[in-house]
Amino acid sequence: MDNGMISVSMMCVHLGQIKEYLDAFKCNNIEYLHIDVMDGSFVPNFTLYPDYVKQLRDLTDIPFDFHFMIEKPEERLQWFDIREGDYAAVHYESTKHIAKCLQYLRSIGAKPILAINPGTPICVVEEAVDFIDGVLVMTVNPGFAGQKLVPNTVDKARRLRKWLDENGHEDIIIETDGNMSNENCRKLYEAGARMFVAGTSSLVKPQVEGIDERIAENRKNICPLG
Repeated sequence: MDNGMISVSMMCVHLGQIKEYLDAFKCNNIEYLHIDVMDGSFVPNFTLYPDYVKQLRDLTDIPFDFHFMIEKPEERLQWFDIREGDYAAVHYESTKHIAKCLQYLRSIGAKPILAINPGTPICVVEEAVDFIDGVLVMTVNPGFAGQKLVPNTVDKARRLRKWLDENGHEDIIIETDGNMSNENCRKLYEAGARMFVAGTSSLVKPQVEGIDERIAENRKNICPLG
């Protein structure tokens, strides 16, 4: 996969602008909508609950990219309308039953992703590699938008890409989440990432006007010809 994919963070989209943004995302071929699910325990914030997900499905046919930041996800994944073709990320740090979670996601037709925090070493991926389609490398500590990128996560993505390729897992993608500005997207694309969570640092602003141009500029940084 040469070109990168955009996954727009829906927690950053104001509810009063959601229809305008969704129309723009559809017109600009946005690949995924990023659904942050937080429980106030695994991270100190609450976001995007099951009813929100159901209602959002009625507004768009763009597939979802779930990011579960919750304790004991094995008990809660079934609450959500996860569909065939969606990506769904579960944190290594959130459960003692990571393989069970990933296998469940695969069984319902989703694409399982292992999410790892900035302080979690990439060696944990080895034990889950047979169950996943991707690794979500957090480039900030999860919980809130608007943080600065943790600098060593760029090299972390690069080392992970190298390990995956050297061990026959070229098809496993790397997704990055946290302060995905155009500049940081470019750095992480060069490091081997191919899916980028776009929020307030690049696409989602208080004004919808200019979204087409913001998407075009973002794509320049995740495309080899950009």
